[in-house]
Amino acid sequence: MEEAEDAGFVSLFGPDEPKVNTKERNKNKKNKRKNKQENSEERTKQDEEATMDTFLGLFDPSLEDESPDIDDINGNMCHDGLGHRGNTNFNNHNNNNNNNSNNNKRRGGSTLGGVRRGPSVAILPDQLPSEPQDGNIEYKLKLVNPNHERFKRLVSQMQWRLREGLGEAIYEIGVEDSGILLGLTQEELEASMCTLRRMAWQLGASLTVIREKNITGINGQVRKAAEVLVRKVPDDQYSIELRMAVLGNSDVGKSTLLGVLTRGELDNGRGCARLNVFRHRHEVCSGKTSSISLQLMGFDSQGNVIDQRCSRSRDYEDEDMCSQSTKIINFIDLAGDQKYLKTTVFGLSGYCPHYAVLVVSAFSGVAPVTEEHLSLARALEVPIVIVVTKTDLASPLQTNTTIADLTRVLTQPGYKRVPWLIQNEDDAITAGSTQLDSNVVPIFRVSSVTGDGLALLKKFLFVLPPRISNKEKEKLEQEPAEFQIDEVFHVDHSVVVGGLLTKGVITQGTTLLLGPMDNCSFMPVTVGSIHRNKVPCRVVCAGQSASLCLRGSHLYLRKGMKLTSVEARPRACFYFQARTQVLHHTSRICRGYQATVHIGNVRQTAVVEGILGSRSLHTDDRASVIFRFLRQPELVHIGARLLFRQGSTKGIGKVIQVFEEEPDNIDIYNGLVR
Repeated sequence: MEEAEDAGFVSLFGPDEPKVNTKERNKNKKNKRKNKQENSEERTKQDEEATMDTFLGLFDPSLEDESPDIDDINGNMCHDGLGHRGNTNFNNHNNNNNNNSNNNKRRGGSTLGGVRRGPSVAILPDQLPSEPQDGNIEYKLKLVNPNHERFKRLVSQMQWRLREGLGEAIYEIGVEDSGILLGLTQEELEASMCTLRRMAWQLGASLTVIREKNITGINGQVRKAAEVLVRKVPDDQYSIELRMAVLGNSDVGKSTLLGVLTRGELDNGRGCARLNVFRHRHEVCSGKTSSISLQLMGFDSQGNVIDQRCSRSRDYEDEDMCSQSTKIINFIDLAGDQKYLKTTVFGLSGYCPHYAVLVVSAFSGVAPVTEEHLSLARALEVPIVIVVTKTDLASPLQTNTTIADLTRVLTQPGYKRVPWLIQNEDDAITAGSTQLDSNVVPIFRVSSVTGDGLALLKKFLFVLPPRISNKEKEKLEQEPAEFQIDEVFHVDHSVVVGGLLTKGVITQGTTLLLGPMDNCSFMPVTVGSIHRNKVPCRVVCAGQSASLCLRGSHLYLRKGMKLTSVEARPRACFYFQARTQVLHHTSRICRGYQATVHIGNVRQTAVVEGILGSRSLHTDDRASVIFRFLRQPELVHIGARLLFRQGSTKGIGKVIQVFEEEPDNIDIYNGLVR
C-alpha cells in the first residue's frame, strides 16, 4: 500500500472485538500479517479511490456527517509512531450513556490520580498501531504499585522518551504493546496515574491528560484508557520553542489573527487586534504588513494559553509570558502584498521556521498570491498548516467553495498533499501529533471576531512537536558554533544582533568571528550578553533564536552575516555551484542572467556565470549552474538549499560546491569546469 502510505493513511482499526485470550490474539495477528501482502494491491486501489472521492465529498454540504467515507479519511491517519485516527464517529462504538457523563466531567477540568486534566479531554480511538521502539511514545497496560527496582527502570525509560521528544513524551495508559486498548478499572487507572505522577516528579516534569476512552467488555464492564502528555523543559532552555511563519495574501487577516492569539482579545471587526502587531506608522495607516514582525504566544504545562494579559504591565509583557510558559510559539508575520515578496521570501528562508501557517480568507477565496506562497513553502520543504479566516463574514457556500479550491491546489500533480478539515478537538490533537512526518495538511476554520475555531487551533499548537530529533540536535550542538544575523540594532553605543544559532553552543563571553567583510575577512568580537525571547540567559544552543550584544571596535554589520567559532576557520566565497531546477521562466536563462538568490539568511543578487552541459535553461530544466555574488562575498555551505527569483522567474536548487577564488576557464558550451 505504498501510495496510500505516502498520502498519509494506513488502516488502523476494524470492528470492535470482544476481549480474547493472548494465544488467540497472537494467532489472529499472525494471520493478519500473512494476508496483508496478498491483499495490498487491492487495498491500494480501493484506498486511492476512497481518498479522492471522500475529500471531494468532504466539502459537500449534502454529505452526512456519519458517512463511512469521512470516517475513513479521518480515521486512517499515519502517525509519527502515535497512530491515532481523527475519527469523529468512534463514540458510536461505545456506550452513549457513559459518554454523556464523561463529557460533562471533562468540561470541568477535573483531576485523575492527582494529575490535572486540560480544559477539555478528547476521546481515544479504538486501536493504535504497535508501540514504536524509537521516539517519544510509550504504551503501558498498567503501572500499579511497582517495586523499587521497576520504578527506577520506569523513571529511566521516561527520561529517555523525553529526550527523544525534546522535552515531550506521550504515554498511553491501558494499552498493550500491540496497540490494543484493553483498558483499566477506575482503581487501576487511578493507581497507574499516581505512579506516572511520581515518575514525572522525579524528573521535574508535568502531566496533562489529553484523551480518554471507555471500553465496554462483553460482560458489560466499563474499563478506561488514557493518553497523557508528559512535558519537561530541558535544563539548557527556558521553554520549548517553535517558529511558525505566517503566509497569505494581503487583507486576509494574518496580523489580526496573530493579534487575537497573542493578546487574548477578540477583534472588533475593524482591525483593532492587528494594531499591536504592526511595526511602522504606514502599516497602521494602510493596514498592510510590509516588514517582518515577531509575535510570541505561550502555553503552560497544562495547555493553557499564556498571553500578554498575564503580565504585570505593558513593559513586561513578553518577559512575564516567557517566564510562565513551558512552550513558546514564535510567530513570524510576513507581508502578503506582492511588492513585498522579497521580504516574505527572506523571512521564510532566513528565519528557518519549523512550520508555515497559510492564511486564506473564506470571503475572498484562493488568490494567485496564495498559490505562490504555497509553492515557496513547498520549495523550502516547510510543512504547511492552513487557516481559513473571516468565516463570520462568508456564507457557508463561500466557505465550502474556498476549502474545495484549497483541496484542488493541494492535490494537484507535483504536490499531492491530503487536506484534512479539522472539525473537533480529537482531530486537532491527532493532526498536531502526526504533523512531523505526515503528508496531511490540516485546515482550520476560524473567526477573529466571534472566536469560532480558535480553541481547536490553540489545541493543535499546544501538541505540535518540534521538527528535529534529539539525535540531530545533539549532533548540531557538538559542531562549531554558527549564528546567522537577521536583524541589527544600535542601542546606547552598543551593537545588538538578532538571529538563529544554526550550529553549536554560544555562552556569555565567547569570542567569535564576524563576517564576511568585503575583502572576505572575518574579525573577532566578544559576546557581552544574551537574550532569548526577551529574557536574559547565559547560553544559547543550536536551533534557538536569540539576541546577542557584541563588543568590538569599528563593527560593520549587515543582514546575511554570520558569527562563527574561531576553530571553524570560515572561508567566504564569491562563486558557488548549485544543482538547480527552473520552476518558471517566460523565455530562457543564459550566461549573464541576474536574479536574487536566497540561501538561508543570505539575500543577494547573483549572476549566472556558467551552465554546465547546456547553453540555456527553460522551465522545468535541471542543470548545474555557477553563480557569482554581485556585491560582496558570503559564507555559503555545501548542501544548503537555494531559491532564486526575478520577477515571475523562480527556481530552486542545492549548493554542491563553493569557490574561494574565481574558477578558471568556465567553458559554457562544453559544460566543463577546468
